[in-house]
Amino acid sequence: MKVLLVEDEPKMVRSLKKGLEEHMIEVDAAMDGAAGGRLAEANEYAVIISDVMMPEMNGIDMLRQLRQNGNNTPVILLTALGQTDEKVTGFEAGADDYLTKPFEFRELLMRVRALARRPQSSYQQPSTILRFADVEMNLERKECLRGGQRIQLTPREFALMEYLLRNPGRVISKAEISERVWNLSFDTGTNFVEVYFNFLRKKVDKGFPKKLIHTQFRIGYVLREEDNLTGC
Repeated sequence: MKVLLVEDEPKMVRSLKKGLEEHMIEVDAAMDGAAGGRLAEANEYAVIISDVMMPEMNGIDMLRQLRQNGNNTPVILLTALGQTDEKVTGFEAGADDYLTKPFEFRELLMRVRALARRPQSSYQQPSTILRFADVEMNLERKECLRGGQRIQLTPREFALMEYLLRNPGRVISKAEISERVWNLSFDTGTNFVEVYFNFLRKKVDKGFPKKLIHTQFRIGYVLREEDNLTGC
């Protein structure tokens, strides 16, 4: 596997490059978005890891340019801001995932491997339209359809479904859903996440022969077509 690391802090570049290479991942590095964009256009990478705040061209502008040029390589954004607006801007630009600094290296490694395993077909679509199986979500119109039928979702349900559509085939923990989707700290003493998944299942899966939203027992949830997971 080969990844592109776009980061302007030399110490961070050395640390991440060393860690990734120890896990048999080849790394090309660029110090700003302009250089990163040139490398991304000239080479094939499994994943691009990019900081947001950089000189000359920031990570989001680089990402927008890549998507406009038809480059659909999965991108993980690294940000020190951690604000909801920053996350939304990144996703709207075409990001596939993000990590807020500081983060644990093993979490980055997990996300790189997960994105590298995803079918490339899941990226071949405009960033404003998300599709999986017979589900289509239009982010600009805030519409979600299944089999051509419009599904009425609340804002929280819409955000949850969007995150699932951006991560098909990946088991997502309750903690990640709470923190990444709604920017809330996960409380193990509540069933907040389970409640919203029950709401979503009733709207997205009810009445359709093929179920898409599945529970991986004691681990989390996954969007997939195969109904071969055990859960509750």
